[in-house]
Amino acid sequence: MALASALALGTVISASGAASAQAQSLSTTVRPAAWGPCAADVLAEIPASQRDKISCAVQQVPVDHSRPRGATTGVIMMKRPAGDPAKKIGSLFINPGGPGGAGLIYSAYGSSFFTPEVLEKFDLIGFDPRGVGRSAPLRCFRTQEEADAVNVGWYSLPITEDEIASSIRQSKAYTDYCGINAGPLLNFMSTEAVARDLDVMREAVGDKQLNYVGFSYGTLLGATYANIFPQRSRAVVLDGNVDPFLRLTNGTEYDRERAQGFEISLDAMLKRCDAAGVAKCAFAGGARKKFDDLRDSLRKAPTTLPDGTKITLTDVVSRTSSNLYSPSTFKALTAWLQSIHAAQHPGALGVQSVVDAPKPLGNNGGKADVRALPDTQYTADDSYYAVNCTDKPFPRTTRDWAGTAARWEKESPTFGRYQAASDLLTCATWPTRHPDRWIGPWHRSTPNPVVVVGNYYDPATRYVFAQRMAKELGNARLISVDSFGHCILGGSAGADAAVTRYLVDLTAPAHGAVFQPNAQPFA
Repeated sequence: MALASALALGTVISASGAASAQAQSLSTTVRPAAWGPCAADVLAEIPASQRDKISCAVQQVPVDHSRPRGATTGVIMMKRPAGDPAKKIGSLFINPGGPGGAGLIYSAYGSSFFTPEVLEKFDLIGFDPRGVGRSAPLRCFRTQEEADAVNVGWYSLPITEDEIASSIRQSKAYTDYCGINAGPLLNFMSTEAVARDLDVMREAVGDKQLNYVGFSYGTLLGATYANIFPQRSRAVVLDGNVDPFLRLTNGTEYDRERAQGFEISLDAMLKRCDAAGVAKCAFAGGARKKFDDLRDSLRKAPTTLPDGTKITLTDVVSRTSSNLYSPSTFKALTAWLQSIHAAQHPGALGVQSVVDAPKPLGNNGGKADVRALPDTQYTADDSYYAVNCTDKPFPRTTRDWAGTAARWEKESPTFGRYQAASDLLTCATWPTRHPDRWIGPWHRSTPNPVVVVGNYYDPATRYVFAQRMAKELGNARLISVDSFGHCILGGSAGADAAVTRYLVDLTAPAHGAVFQPNAQPFA
């Protein structure tokens, strides 16, 4: 009952008696994790077959690790125990990225990423990082109505002068709300703080060294831990990598290059579409030119499909960027693009009806036609910007934003402006200045090589970032997968086998090894 209450409240709790930051990381003063039943709402999110296996705990960590006797905050963990306790090697912590990704339930889905041998020999530990999900979520609003009011006029793809001005204004309103409502965690959301939390959790589960798999932004967390605590790093796997040095020293250039990664992935997908032919990819037949013409037409005006649905440029850019994460969606995406192309060219041969039209999802659980009551509780969290605006340095002004967005759009025609409308816009007025954050060094040597995994056509963390990660780390092996999509573990038998041998036996794969995915798009 106490655990369930702690999860529901997610409060920041004051406590005394903690050791100094140095002693905390060197001694055994960290209290062992108190595992117990998970709350009912947590159990509801995991497969029924896993519910009798897992347990949960809330680990207290300092809000500010430089003041360990000050306030603490709770980080929730979930454990799926090793299948064979007699063969257990240790615990394996998992982070899904984001930042702001709630990783608590990932331990219950370990079979999606790891081989049976890994599940047999490791306790899988999922967790919601500080300020995320059920771990004292950082919230910029008190009510949903406040959030809704700020979101009106805040465009994800602002093009006109009015849209740009409105987005700048509403983004500033958002960061103002964060300054008022976010509370004490606002100044302590850096990746460094989470890495130090991870070291507390490592000690709390009784492991002398950390075993860790991080996806996407989770690769930055793993790289940070490996450089703050190199000798405590047993096995670290980083899948879908950021460029740590660039991200922590120049947020603008990092995001500019990130937009280019989406362009590279899109271009490669369109080429694969043409190579597959129209029987396997409805958009085939000059797919690159068709997409560019479709995009440029939508920039001028929306397109109306035969069923009356209006498709905007924002619709196409946002769905395309999302679908590039998952190759299994490429066929549906390109069919949808073909339906838009056909609507723009009604006299041409091709699909003339809406393909893969979204379907209503059960009237939003019966709530779609019910007006929100005044002061509806705000239940989301704002950890994404809290982490990125703390870690990534950006100009502290939006005065030149329109010019920057135009330049990015010129070099990355589909995704440049879309990317610029995110962190570059919002972090300019984020209410935390000069936060503590880890900016290096990145080259400290771990006892065992860090395994860096990169997909050739990863849109969100482009392949060159994985190459840079491997070079920046003091002891790393890069393995590559000739694959589309964001991250790959669980989707490439060769890469999975290499990672298994590393986690279990500490046999690092050969640097430069290349693997194939289990499936290629349009196959």
